[in-house]
Amino acid sequence: MSDPASGPQQFDGPAAEETTARIAAAGTAVLEGVGRAVIGTRAPLRLALAAVLAGGHVLFEDMPGLGKTLVARSLAQTLGLGFRRLQCTPDLLPSDVTGSSIFDPVERSFDFQPGPVFTGLLLADEINRTSPKTQSALLEAMAEGQVSIEGSTHRLPVPFHVFATSNPVEFEGTYPLPEAQLDRFLVRLALGYPTAGAEADIVAKRLERGLVEPVLEAVLDPLALRTLQEDLARVPVSADIVAYAVRLTAASRGLDEVQVGASPRGSQALVLMARAMAALDGRAYVVPEDLKEVAVPVLAHRLVLSPAAWARGADPVGLIDEITGSVEVPATAP
Repeated sequence: MSDPASGPQQFDGPAAEETTARIAAAGTAVLEGVGRAVIGTRAPLRLALAAVLAGGHVLFEDMPGLGKTLVARSLAQTLGLGFRRLQCTPDLLPSDVTGSSIFDPVERSFDFQPGPVFTGLLLADEINRTSPKTQSALLEAMAEGQVSIEGSTHRLPVPFHVFATSNPVEFEGTYPLPEAQLDRFLVRLALGYPTAGAEADIVAKRLERGLVEPVLEAVLDPLALRTLQEDLARVPVSADIVAYAVRLTAASRGLDEVQVGASPRGSQALVLMARAMAALDGRAYVVPEDLKEVAVPVLAHRLVLSPAAWARGADPVGLIDEITGSVEVPATAP
């Protein structure tokens, strides 16, 4: 028996292999299900699924019209999670996110009416268009899994995940996300433009379905997803891999171009995402290549460039690539 205060007991070798095989099978089924509606975005979809399995939130920062909303809705359907979409605007109030108490004249009491945040997967569309005050309502939900309203605390459903979208090319009428909120997103992803062949498939499928919106079958349900998340959290990670993640994160703080580097939360995010990616591959062990694969989506949005670096167009993605190419890689064997 493990000490309850020390957290859940980790799996041994055979149990960890069985667990990751089960996670890989579920992940394959989910990605195949989403692939019936979303075309040509397998790599970012896999990263988004890994973030959900790791218990995190996802920020999609990309151009309009690339299917970010479709990705979020399709993942919610295949994971069996409740889905709500919140269109962020400058006049959106915190109560529009969290809900509020409404007076019942018959009972002569206030009844709490939950807002859209009370769901399994919340899509905050164009999150940078809403005010910092409203963004702060989401911050508590993302960080604590709860919202505080009029002195009362209300727990959110479990699992609970936020997918947010942001347009990187429009700045008028927007509010940059504060670093504290950016840090709460486990990864920042971009779908990118599809290939010519994939884009032709997208158009053909749109013509084929007409006015009917795609509806996908659920592969999991909230309880099954939560079980996979808890099992993944018990898969061990070697000390060498943890040390490598810490070196990568620490290196981001020593760059001349960076005013604020990634925090220890970045090190944790690296390890959590790398373990989830390994599990989706059916492996019960993490290798350095897993950390390199997730380094950009995990760390780039956590860097604050110096004014001089920002003025000359320095790119956080390029800086993270430099780090992964220069930091010593451990010779870790499975």
